[in-house]
Formats: sequence, C-alpha cells, structure tokens
Amino acid sequence: MSDQEQKPWYEILNIDQLDSPAFVIYLERVKENIAQAIKMVGDVQRLRPHVKTHKSTDVTRLMLDAGITKFKCATIAEAEMLGVVGAPDVLLAYQPVGPKVNRFLDLINRYSTTRFSCLVDNLDAARSLSRIAIERKLNLAVYIDLNVGMNRTGLLPGEEAITLFQAVAKLEGINPIGLHAYDGHIGEPDLELRTKKCSEAFSPVRTVKKVLADKGHRDLVIVAGGSPTFPIHAKNGEVECSPGTFVYWDYGYQKAFPEQPFQPAALVVSRIISLPGGDLLCADLGHKAVAAENPLDRRVRFVNAPELAFVGQSEEHLVLRNIGPDRFAIGDVLYGMPMHVCPTCALYERAYVVENGRVKQEWKTIARDRKINL
Repeated sequence: MSDQEQKPWYEILNIDQLDSPAFVIYLERVKENIAQAIKMVGDVQRLRPHVKTHKSTDVTRLMLDAGITKFKCATIAEAEMLGVVGAPDVLLAYQPVGPKVNRFLDLINRYSTTRFSCLVDNLDAARSLSRIAIERKLNLAVYIDLNVGMNRTGLLPGEEAITLFQAVAKLEGINPIGLHAYDGHIGEPDLELRTKKCSEAFSPVRTVKKVLADKGHRDLVIVAGGSPTFPIHAKNGEVECSPGTFVYWDYGYQKAFPEQPFQPAALVVSRIISLPGGDLLCADLGHKAVAAENPLDRRVRFVNAPELAFVGQSEEHLVLRNIGPDRFAIGDVLYGMPMHVCPTCALYERAYVVENGRVKQEWKTIARDRKINL
C-alpha cells in the first residue's frame, strides 16, 4: 500500500514545499464532480455551468474536454476568460449598463468564435444595447431575466415579462432567444420541501414560455437554477441547468444538501504560527484568506482538527481555542474546508493543484480580476 493510500484524502505529501495560506484543489475530485454533474443532468447539452466558482481557464478546459459547450458567468472578466479558451456558448447572466455595454460588445468582436449572450429586464437597457449593437453591426442574443422570488433582478414572470419580450423582439441589433430564472433563494435542506418550492417558483416561467409560444415565439431556451435546485431542474428536460459550486463543492453545501453526490475538491491550507498562551493558538488564515461573509464559527471547518473553536479573526490571523485532547505545535498544518468556496477562491490569484497526493502545478484564477484585457 502506498503512502497516499494510508493517508486521509486531503493530506499533501509534499506539504513542506507549499507556503500558507494557500488555496488547493484536488484534480481527481474536480474531474469526478464534473462527471457527476453530467450524469445527473443526463444530456450534456442541458448543462450550462456557472464559472463564478472557479474563474479558471484550466477548469474550463476540463469541462470542455468532458463535452460541456455552454457556460454562464457574472462578470466581463469571466466572459473574457471563457472567450480566451474558445468556449462555444457564453451567457453573461447580468444586464450590461453604462461602460459595461461597450466592454461586452468588444468581447463579441474579439472572440468571434464564441456566441455571447446577456440578460435584460427592462426596455431602456434593451434599447441601449440595441442602439450600440446596430452601430457596431452586431446581432446580440439576449434572455429576459425573470424574478422567481430572489428579488434581486428581473421581472415577475407574468404579463409584464411577456410585454417586454415582445418589445425587445421588435428591436434591431438584439434578439431575445429565451428566459432566465435564478432561484437562489430556495435552499431548504429538506429535498421534498425544496422540490415543492422550486416547482412553485418555476410554474409561472413555464406559463410565460407557453404564452410566448402561442404568440409565435417558439423554441425558447430556459436557463434555470443554481446548485441547491440543480437535482430538481436536472429532471426537467425543458431547461438548461446552471450550477456552479458543484465543481469544488464546500462545507456549506455538503452540510445543507447531502443528497448531492459531489465531493469537496478545494481546501485552504493554513499553519499554526503562534501559541499566545493557555489553550489559544493562532493560524495564518485571516479575512484575506477565507470568505468572511458568515459568522466567525461558520467560515471554515478544519477537517483534520474539528476540535478547534473560533475566537477571533483579523486580516492575516485566525485565533483559535483548543477544546480537544490533541496538542498542537507551531508549524502544524491545518486543512480547512471553506463554508463558501466561491468568494474564498476569489481571494487567491492562483490555486495549487494536487494530483496523487502531491502539489504538481499551479492554475491562475485569472477571472478574479475585474479586467483581463477588455
């Protein structure tokens, strides 16, 4: 039996060569998570993963190699990252306004082999897109953004949305091809209740599509859901599913949605740097190294030291209390599973890639920047 087979899955054999804090991804698990997502949805053409979790050309290439051709993103940088690797179909799940309009249309000109689209939820924004697209001699595909309860962007799926769709269809330079419905507010741990709420939220979307079809707008695409509702939408053959977190998974989703078969594939590596007295110890995992949006005790879970309690955190330090029997020394390595991996990943300019128990390469998180080229 090899050394790695005797060790827990997360332990890195050449850890002494890795400075901390570090964001580490486990390649075999990432590949398996991609395969599981494709298996769950059944038809790879119905999978449109959101890249906001990984922001990486390397992970995108793994998805392309697995047969995924459609992607979703939230920023111009993420859209450009997808253009750089030649992703065939990219939906910017955002309504471009102000300077973002020209930046987005610049992408279309530069990365001509990628079909870009975006969201609209009001006529003024649609007219602005139309005017500039006409000036540039472009024809831009757009989706009408529907508010199914998230109350963040979009129109309620009813008469107003139908009216907007028909008005946008009359504009030159842009072409409405579908509907977008993100239900990120639905996250009940109980799958039966989550399914019920998801179905209730999606029913008006289905109605809007039918009404539009009756008015001559047929073959519309519906892009729906995120990771919590992915197993529900995956069974609905009429939608494209857009989960994101599945590729790395995290402690928050692992705990909330145990029915999903994904494995945690990304950790933050930290070290104990001080023993300030009594049962206190300090690690090099501050606000700048793990997402700090949640309460202190819900930011990270140390998989190799669950007995550590959280005392305080500042920019570069995490103070912990040892409430268990194990003793810790300066230099001890802590493997932390983020509660929310997406904003944690965005804190790191690179990820260290573990293969067969060893760090073997680095992948740049290039779309964490607000701008790549355009």
